[in-house]
Amino acid sequence: MKFGTVSLADAEGCVLAHSVALTKGRLRKGQVLTSADLRALRASGHDNVIAATLGPDDMGENAAADALADAIMTRAQGVERGAAFTGRVNLVAAQAGVAVLDTAAIAAINEVDPMITIATVPPFQQMRAGGMLATIKIISYAVPKDAVARAAAAARGAVTLAGPVLTRAALIITEIPGGAGEKGRAAIEGRLDTLGVSLGVVKVVAHERAALTAAIRDENSPLVLILTGSATSDIDDVAPAALVAAGGRIERFGMPVDPGNLLFLGTRGPQQVIGLPGCARSPALNGADWVLSRIVCGLKVTGADIAAMGVGGLLKEIPTRPQPRRGTSRA
Repeated sequence: MKFGTVSLADAEGCVLAHSVALTKGRLRKGQVLTSADLRALRASGHDNVIAATLGPDDMGENAAADALADAIMTRAQGVERGAAFTGRVNLVAAQAGVAVLDTAAIAAINEVDPMITIATVPPFQQMRAGGMLATIKIISYAVPKDAVARAAAAARGAVTLAGPVLTRAALIITEIPGGAGEKGRAAIEGRLDTLGVSLGVVKVVAHERAALTAAIRDENSPLVLILTGSATSDIDDVAPAALVAAGGRIERFGMPVDPGNLLFLGTRGPQQVIGLPGCARSPALNGADWVLSRIVCGLKVTGADIAAMGVGGLLKEIPTRPQPRRGTSRA
């Protein structure tokens, strides 16, 4: 592609680089110039324009964006694409779910040519239906066809969406005298509803190992959430110990996400069990959201996965925290 000043005698079929005012109206940048456009330019006193001239080995911005989007969509699930406009195609979530990204493939796309770009949400970001997962943007008015082909080859499977596979959950709340009681139930139900999960059984039991063990044993929902009346401070505390006593196992206690440190993750046979931190009583984003959305969407979460959440895990301060990060008692 050549870019620069072009005589009107040679400008038909070129792409106008900058908007031009006419005696009546204006020509917008990005417009492919026709013979009628050239007559209007001459009538308005113009002898030349700044334009992009495509060569035989070039592909226009919209065609290039289309080609890259088509390549991504060959393996994408739960993703919808928009029409190309000004070298851009948006990819959106067709349903609620979690963004699953091949970060190496996305980097490879962006390394082919600086004029070929794709920007995405962070990996594993929870999405609502219609939320934008990625945007493809061809920066210049045209790019080499061979560069488009190389970017498209790297793009297959780069962006997809994991949709919910669990459809129901149970919530077990432990209470202590003067505790929060069922406060937070609405926030938790709202989280599940956003993911298409119905909250079925809600049990309230005493904050005692035996009572909680019995409640866990009696529950057959595929996902069990535990919200304790007193913060879980050790892997041998009431809630994790009750899960083990009920025949379950602990995958991970504690997470490097704040707020959300006091989460624990476990299983009991085929059941997924999440011990929620106290901050889950608030609808504000916390570490439990990151684990819950992946589990609901069928993505395996290991202790190593949770350990890796520390990068980016310093979340916004929320007013419901019992003690702000910037305390005055200790440096």
